[in-house]
Amino acid sequence: MKRNTVKHRLDGLAALLLFAVFAVCILMVLLTGADAYRNLTQRDDTAHEERTCVQYITQRVRQADASGSIAVEDFGGADCLVLGLGEDYITRIYCWDGSLMELYSAPEDGLSPEDGEPILALESMTISCSEREITIDVTDSQGQSQRVYLALRGGERWSR
Repeated sequence: MKRNTVKHRLDGLAALLLFAVFAVCILMVLLTGADAYRNLTQRDDTAHEERTCVQYITQRVRQADASGSIAVEDFGGADCLVLGLGEDYITRIYCWDGSLMELYSAPEDGLSPEDGEPILALESMTISCSEREITIDVTDSQGQSQRVYLALRGGERWSR
């Protein structure tokens, strides 16, 4: 009788030990999966930020690409892309105070760079241009740099 009691206790202890090993394995798999998910999410956020900035600028230039409607100028000490020249209102796209900014206004309204609307986090942006091409260098908030070359399809740029 005593032998059966000891055997039942050992069986219960073995089952409890097996359950504990199983629970630890599940916990390790969950923690590994959570770490992998965090790393993937962080990588995707960084890639999204890089692509979004360049795609946004490219799309805005493509929308305004007509003969004489795009210029590059200095706006409060920052390189500025001016879109929609020859119209009642223009759009200025520039980097100011850690953000990509957009300012939609009349050409001679006297607004300053602080008056623009922040679009995305951006460390810096430089713009250079030739007769039919605009080169834009951007550095995002993580320090990643990208360069985009935009060929003007609608005609040459207009210089101020």
